[in-house]
Amino acid sequence: MIPSWIIIGAVTFFIALGSFLITPRDVKWFAQLRRPRWLVFEPLIPFIWTVIFICGATSAYIVWEKSPGSLITWLLMALYVLVEIITVAYIPLMLRFHSLKIGEILGLIGLISAVILAICVLLISGLAALLLLPYLVWTPIGTYTTDELKEQNPQDA
Repeated sequence: MIPSWIIIGAVTFFIALGSFLITPRDVKWFAQLRRPRWLVFEPLIPFIWTVIFICGATSAYIVWEKSPGSLITWLLMALYVLVEIITVAYIPLMLRFHSLKIGEILGLIGLISAVILAICVLLISGLAALLLLPYLVWTPIGTYTTDELKEQNPQDA
């Protein structure tokens, strides 16, 4: 049998690959947007999200190991996957439709879903819930940043 940490890691990795559904034209649109002067951390964003995904996968692993294969655990795994899909869809959909509003909406949906997940997970493992904290802290920052981009680029809202 394949260890659960390998399966959870592979699922996380393959969903994250979905963010490569971006064409160069879409990236060019985003690169031309005006940015707030305080947005100096933009080059670090891929590294930040890598850490967040690793924390999320580790959280999922802890939850799975507490009660492997139970209905509640499967439902929580589905919620972990949903949060990751929403997160990964943020960039491709925002860029594909040239709409910062889509990015902002997905950021808010991701945050609400992650809060629900964290509350459910807290009942199972404090450590697993703590590992969701980077997502819960960073997502509002990303959503606020998208809102600021909207303010600076109203034609692309």
